Amino acid sequence: MNKKRILIAAGLGFAQLTVSQLASGQDSLRLKDVVISATKNDQKQSQTGKVVTIISSEVLERSHGKSLPDLISEQAGIIVAGSSSNPGLNKSVFFRGAGSAYSVVLIDGIVQNDPSGNGGAFDLRLLSIDQIDRIEILRGGQSTIYGSDAVAGVINIITKKGGAKGNTIYGVASAGSYESFKGTIGLNGGVEGFTYNVNYTQNKTNGISEAANPVGNIAEFDNDGFKTGALNANFGVKLDKHFSVNPFVRYYYGNYSFDGGAFTDAGNYSILKNVAAGTNAKYEFETGKVTLNYSYESTSNDAHSSFPSFSQGKVNIVDLFYNQKLNNKIDLLVGIDNRVMKLTAPGSNPKANIFAAYGSLFLHDLSVFNLEVGGRYNKHEQYGENYTYSITPSVNIIKEIKLFGTVSTAFKVPTLNMLFGQFGANLDLKPERSKNYEAGVNFSFVEDKITLRVAGFKRDLTDAIIYAYPAG
Repeated sequence: MNKKRILIAAGLGFAQLTVSQLASGQDSLRLKDVVISATKNDQKQSQTGKVVTIISSEVLERSHGKSLPDLISEQAGIIVAGSSSNPGLNKSVFFRGAGSAYSVVLIDGIVQNDPSGNGGAFDLRLLSIDQIDRIEILRGGQSTIYGSDAVAGVINIITKKGGAKGNTIYGVASAGSYESFKGTIGLNGGVEGFTYNVNYTQNKTNGISEAANPVGNIAEFDNDGFKTGALNANFGVKLDKHFSVNPFVRYYYGNYSFDGGAFTDAGNYSILKNVAAGTNAKYEFETGKVTLNYSYESTSNDAHSSFPSFSQGKVNIVDLFYNQKLNNKIDLLVGIDNRVMKLTAPGSNPKANIFAAYGSLFLHDLSVFNLEVGGRYNKHEQYGENYTYSITPSVNIIKEIKLFGTVSTAFKVPTLNMLFGQFGANLDLKPERSKNYEAGVNFSFVEDKITLRVAGFKRDLTDAIIYAYPAG
């Protein structure tokens, strides 16, 4: 595994038009008064210069026939490779032209990471649309808040929570060709000081052959189907008017069949398992709050093919942060973050730890001006220290027109496979670093029912890590 100091510049200009109240219209809502939780400051969209897309619960309700990779891939500037192909193949996210694993997936604001996966990226197959309430997408470098891998953007998936007092049983089911079936059943409700939501999703199909049968071959190729099961449980305990604890448990199992190549039939299959548990705890007072996020996650992939493999990754994440409203126009965010990553693979069981301290200052509604500035200090037990920063101004020229821009830095730590793996391990690797520039304008018309956003960005990536065969 070599580290080369190279410069990659990526630039893109794009425009998006949204009509917010057409049932058959758009796949997302961008409303200026929607509160965005992924910034860790519960801001309205009108108060931030970051490029944000909200996929609402209404859109998700109309998307039961899709998978999460399908839906994410429909968003501007994002491609999920393999989203419409065999579910047995990895679903890599390519965000704004960046390579796979240069974005971060959150579930309820908690970073998801798989040390055994491709670049440490979270597998989008692990969550069903039926279990999601809404999705927030932040484009651009977000490492100041979320650390490693948040080079091109962040996807925050917010799951369904408990309902009103009482108990409610709910469910949805669909069926189709090739003996396909998808069904979700759940129970939610609450009593005084306690809410819950527990649901289970089953999905299966016999599918069709992933490989194409070559011309002249009379042998019939077998089908490549899959079977998955996903359990999601969220609980909310309000101990008093200030303090609440929200534990969660998730379990996913998938058995996927796949072929040996584009024209090669094979009885290959992989078994994917994921277990996650943790809690979110908040103590709120009049002008601020303290939030603790803890998550333990274990993911394993057991592949049975002519090149069998087994890998298992585990990660423990603790994120503690404090929000303080200094006055009605200035907010402060400070926090610490610690992650322990472990990998189980043939011949080795490496681990690594990264600690971070971060902070941001939010100035909003200063006449027509808003500003966010932040920084982050990171200490990795293998490579040492690095820093990131972000500066995001925006100007609401008039109610219908907003100018925005960002200058930020981001980074991606070398994975455990890069540092300790069987092929080309290099303990001298440093983090990949990027410097990001972005500017654009947002127009809104007809009381925000129609919005148009035009944005351009440039990303400079240095210290890129590449695998050079056969040297490593």
